[in-house]
Amino acid sequence: MTPVAPPAPELVLHLLIQLSSLLLLGLLLGRIAARFKLPAIVGELLAGVVLGPSLLGHLNFDAYRWLFPANPEQVHLLDAVAQVGVLLLVGVAGAHMDSRLMRRRGATAARVSLGGLLIPLGLGIGLGFLAPERFLPGDTDRVTFALFLGVAVCVTAIPVIAKTLADMKLMHRDVGQLTMTAGMVDDAVGWFLLSVVSAMATVGLHGSNVARSVLYLCGFVLLAWLVGRPLVRGALRLAARSSEDGPTITTVVVIVLAGATITHALHMEAVFGAFVAGILIGSPGVVDARRLAPLRTVVLTVLAPIFLATAGLRADLTVLGDPQVLLAAVILLAVAIFGKFAGAYLGARASRLGHWEGLALGAGMNARGVVEIIVAMVGLRLGILDVTSYTVVALLAIVTSLMAPPLLRLAMSRVSANADEMLRQADQEQWAEPTARVPRS
Repeated sequence: MTPVAPPAPELVLHLLIQLSSLLLLGLLLGRIAARFKLPAIVGELLAGVVLGPSLLGHLNFDAYRWLFPANPEQVHLLDAVAQVGVLLLVGVAGAHMDSRLMRRRGATAARVSLGGLLIPLGLGIGLGFLAPERFLPGDTDRVTFALFLGVAVCVTAIPVIAKTLADMKLMHRDVGQLTMTAGMVDDAVGWFLLSVVSAMATVGLHGSNVARSVLYLCGFVLLAWLVGRPLVRGALRLAARSSEDGPTITTVVVIVLAGATITHALHMEAVFGAFVAGILIGSPGVVDARRLAPLRTVVLTVLAPIFLATAGLRADLTVLGDPQVLLAAVILLAVAIFGKFAGAYLGARASRLGHWEGLALGAGMNARGVVEIIVAMVGLRLGILDVTSYTVVALLAIVTSLMAPPLLRLAMSRVSANADEMLRQADQEQWAEPTARVPRS
């Protein structure tokens, strides 16, 4: 077997500099955000914007291009680190889910999800049919563009929601749990719709492709429940026999990555599999949460900030200097934000939740983050978007992710905690308490 040559030293050097720069700036901006009573995610997202083409690339292009060379191998290296971060972040978020609440409030989450999906989807499709021709690449079909824009408007970013709720210590609240559950349903449907639109743009739409996607989605969930649950429980019980936390943490990471691998192999989004795996890990009695405290710390303070900063690197906000592009961006933002708020709020009120709970759900589900960036990149790769329309969609990701935390804080300050939430909080606080070490004999 011919040995594989290691990466060029320049690639490794630049990767180390990139990671150090993104982490350091993310930490500094996160601390500044905290002084303004904003979660760290705000600064971590802005770190990518500052070091990306929007600011550094505009002020000193040579410095920007030295830090982030236009080399596909270099880009893929950074993306690989970010991808591991997002999968583990979603897995940790899934492990924080209260499966008993999901079963008890499943109908509520379904209503919120349905409203938060259909209303923005319809508004986005309508906006796509009204968009000026300059935002459509020359050979893009208007129907395909409109459907794509509808998908871009209706998606929700579970990774960003998870980091926001964790930073704001709201994961134990009912609203936080409902936001995660409803957002995951929206994401699953959103990735399914994106696959349909992608098929329309490439090989055309066929009923067999749609049926296969639905079958894979339902089959994976059923398999996870019937087969995955006992396997996860058995693997973690075996790992827990060790007095050290290491085997348990390693097993959890393998389970999360395995779930992501399965859904990716089935042509679904990898984060969906990671989230489902996290839910299985967090089921009652499966694992001692204190053993996972070191993993949670590394994910939330190192891997997640890298992933969030790379999201900000994708956009070039300098194109907003064109008045027509700026107007289009404002209209898209208004439609997307209103649609998500209206849908989630109506779903919450239909489930007899309070006014402020409905607003909190709308605020949380409005965060689109890197999922929006991924959707935009798919559109750019398929030729559905050009560079200008890509930046407009990317701006939606950044603005909604930055506006979600303060709005969520405002709404949740008016929602009182109940007894179940207090018990859930005590349970989740174990994640921050490492297990006592057993002295070696």
